[in-house]
Amino acid sequence: MKNRPKPTLLPQYCKGCGRCIDSCPHHCIEAGSIVDPLTGLIPVTLHMEECNGCALCIEACPEPYGLRAEEGIAEHTAKQRLTPIAVPGQIISLPELEPIVMKGTYASAIGALFAGCRHFFGYPITPSTEGAELMAKLLPELDGVFLQAVSEVATVNFMYGCGGAGLPCMTFTSSPGFSLMLEGISYMIGAEVPGVFVNIMRGGPGLGNIAPEQGDIKLVCRGLGHGNTYAIVLAPSTPQEMLDLTYLAFELSFRYRNPVIVAADGYLGQMTGRVKLPNQMIKPGIPEWAVYGDEMHRGNLICSIQLSESDLEAHNIHLNDKYMRIEMHEQRADLFCCEDAEILLVACNTPARMAKGAVQELRQKGIPAGLFRPVTLWPFPIQELQPLMNHVGKIVMVEAGSGQLENELRLALSNNGLPCPLIESIQHYGGVLPQTHEIVEIISNASEVFA
Repeated sequence: MKNRPKPTLLPQYCKGCGRCIDSCPHHCIEAGSIVDPLTGLIPVTLHMEECNGCALCIEACPEPYGLRAEEGIAEHTAKQRLTPIAVPGQIISLPELEPIVMKGTYASAIGALFAGCRHFFGYPITPSTEGAELMAKLLPELDGVFLQAVSEVATVNFMYGCGGAGLPCMTFTSSPGFSLMLEGISYMIGAEVPGVFVNIMRGGPGLGNIAPEQGDIKLVCRGLGHGNTYAIVLAPSTPQEMLDLTYLAFELSFRYRNPVIVAADGYLGQMTGRVKLPNQMIKPGIPEWAVYGDEMHRGNLICSIQLSESDLEAHNIHLNDKYMRIEMHEQRADLFCCEDAEILLVACNTPARMAKGAVQELRQKGIPAGLFRPVTLWPFPIQELQPLMNHVGKIVMVEAGSGQLENELRLALSNNGLPCPLIESIQHYGGVLPQTHEIVEIISNASEVFA
């Protein structure tokens, strides 16, 4: 009897249900009084002086590994110490394909498929729904999963689970729906779970309308849920970039273990354009950190809760280091006629197309204008902008919104200790877009002041 192993408690598995207390004939177990900081629950307390190793408490315990004989604990701990390994993905080369004329949301969906995405979760909302419809048609043919969730809140939680398993997943949504996802996005950032969110921005606030606007820039750059949250934000301006940047979003999402936002507008989601398809397709593997459900990865944990203040501070320091790496390596911008520009137009998404046309007309008039188009809204591409400040005397912001892109520009200049030149704004709201002739007229009428 003395050789029988006595039970050992793993507090993190104990919920304090009390079944072991009732099962012990020698009253060796009593209700605890101290909260476990890892679980927020109160585990039982063991007193082994009178224990004879009968194991009745182990049989009564409903939690695997909550109460275990000593050798069972050692065996379980040894299994947990197994180091998970990554199952590498594959790059599949494809033949040259003819370009296709398609709308922006379709192009984004195709980009996701080529990037290896086979799991889609979403809830219909105009003007993004066509992307979801195409995924619903194609994914079953590719042994994929399309799930229409009951809400945007459910959508982001499905993505948390799927991304936590190490699988590429995405959603299409629009401004009100994206707002509902923010709590879940904060959880994904905290737990370092990848996922791609394509937000086809529409007019607001409130329900607004289904016309194009850029009113979510502050949300995607500075408001991704509670806490210390940032994510790469990609801003396409053509259907081709809808494909290319969605494809890139999956790579970046897994490189940094973080959600990535593709921020487009309603016109860009609906307009058609010539799109060249990639020459390769990704077959995803399984990351070493994934909670995949197989034996190799069974010891992994995906979680955004850190009840210990010092642990949570350390985690935020880790996130800050990641954000710093992103800011250093992932700034992207497209420059048009910027080499000698004295008047610099700054725009993204569909308004950038009008601004580019305006630059061409202004150049014909002898006005040295250029277009700076941030492709990443966060991190803002200040590294690309800084060299231009030597010869730019005036910046003209062109936005379908209330200056949210301008705020990102000003903040980037300030954070990098750069002087802020004169900034003027051309803004429209509610789905009305700035027009090329309007931009040309405003700059032409004022150009003599800045000659």
